[in-house]
Amino acid sequence: MARAEGDIKEPMNEQAIANVYASMRNEINQIYSKITELEMEVSEHSLVVNAIKPLDPSRRCYRMIGGVLVERTIREVLPAVQRNKEGLEEVIARLNEASEKKKKELAEFESKYKIRIRKGDGEMKDESKKEGNAQGVLVGPAGSN
Repeated sequence: MARAEGDIKEPMNEQAIANVYASMRNEINQIYSKITELEMEVSEHSLVVNAIKPLDPSRRCYRMIGGVLVERTIREVLPAVQRNKEGLEEVIARLNEASEKKKKELAEFESKYKIRIRKGDGEMKDESKKEGNAQGVLVGPAGSN
């Protein structure tokens, strides 16, 4: 999905550019957070599968479905847990693709507006006022709000 602010309407000033840039970085960070959360769920599903696979398929087990604990057999639960795990892995793959796409858009935005990240106190400055031929926006670290 293309950014409406960057493609249709050009940002008018440095602050608008910095805001769009921060928003893009925030989106990438949110995607990474979701990927991490889903990877933990996949790990939990793997633990469950490994724990119940060697057991007798007719043995009773309990599964939480929508906040309700239901009694089933391992024969019924194991395929469902494996399907859920596969579904989570597919979602993670799609989120990784989205993340790569967003990183590419961010890199294009950085090169278009000559954005450089300054390691330090996090203030935003315009380099074009100090150097006559350099035009760009200097943005502080992501977590400096």
